[in-house]
Amino acid sequence: MKKSRPILWILIIAAVALAGYFGWQRFLSPEAAKTQTAQKGPPRAPAVPVSVAPVQKTDFPVYLTGLGTVQGFNTVQVRTRVDGQIDKIAFTEGQIVKQGELLVSIDPRPYQAALDQAKAKKAQDEANLANANLELQRAMKLGEFATAQRVDTQRSTVAQLTAQIAADEAAITNAQTQLDYTQITAPIAGVAGLRQVDIGNIVNASSQTAMVTIAQIEPIAVIFTAPEDQLPYISEAQKIAPLKVIALTTDGKKTLAEGQLAVVNNQVDTTSGTIRLKAVFDNKDRNLWPGQSVSTRLLMRTIKDAVVVPDDAVQHSTNGLYAYTVNQENKAELRKVKVSYSIDGRSVIEEGLSPGQQVITGGQFRVQPGSLVSTAVASSEPGQSKVRQE
Repeated sequence: MKKSRPILWILIIAAVALAGYFGWQRFLSPEAAKTQTAQKGPPRAPAVPVSVAPVQKTDFPVYLTGLGTVQGFNTVQVRTRVDGQIDKIAFTEGQIVKQGELLVSIDPRPYQAALDQAKAKKAQDEANLANANLELQRAMKLGEFATAQRVDTQRSTVAQLTAQIAADEAAITNAQTQLDYTQITAPIAGVAGLRQVDIGNIVNASSQTAMVTIAQIEPIAVIFTAPEDQLPYISEAQKIAPLKVIALTTDGKKTLAEGQLAVVNNQVDTTSGTIRLKAVFDNKDRNLWPGQSVSTRLLMRTIKDAVVVPDDAVQHSTNGLYAYTVNQENKAELRKVKVSYSIDGRSVIEEGLSPGQQVITGGQFRVQPGSLVSTAVASSEPGQSKVRQE
């Protein structure tokens, strides 16, 4: 029994030590971990991935946008000026015709006969005039043996026949003109439209239906409108130099042609509050076609050394417009901005940003002022978005 007591005490001490170790692990060790965590501070939030673009200083064109309709520079409805049957159609639909080129031929025989008749009538009157002149000369040679009445009568006959020959010449000219009208030619150079007659049809000068329509497309015109409040600025700019006009597809994605403003209409449309404008394009590539709808951009002026950012950088809030910039510590900073124009995916900043700064263009919905960000450079090239004016 005396030998077993030391062993028992050893076992008791070992059990107490083991229990104390487990208690320290359970209660004291977490507190130490918390103390260490508190000393290190809160865990660092991960960086927010965003796209950025530089604030640029560049020239910025200001356009006045609208919708227009292409019109032939000249448009002519070709009609016949004489009655008759069509013998020949010398053009094809959609053909580019030259001025003076034959389009339609009408049976010329009745008009040729009328011309021949007029010429024959003139020849007959010329013979009568020659005979009358001989008679007048004989009467005058008789001297005192010829009565004054006879001489005067013969002079009158000569005068009448001379006038008749003048009338014959006019009749010949008229008959020749009618004959020429049987050969219908293109009055202007342009594109021939759909023909409305066929060979063998009888056409009349009194008919209101055109045989074909010709539209001049080189050059070509575009009619578009602008708000009446822009009229003073247009007139002022037009006095300095002809204003540039760009014609695009209606979706604004493809440029069709570039031309110049030619005419400002002489009256404002009071019902719509707009003024009609006419621009002229060379149209050498024939991208514009009569009747086509196009978007138009009238270059009003160019802002020199403007501060420009992508549209995506500008955000809207109840307090106005703002943008996020990225500082040297890669943290987001909120900047209130003022925008004057927004065109082609780019905005002109009047206040709030400076050239060289980096603005966030993507991922702003996860960003707060002071947020740590990781940046990827976005393209600063202008997009093909619809033009708007602030």
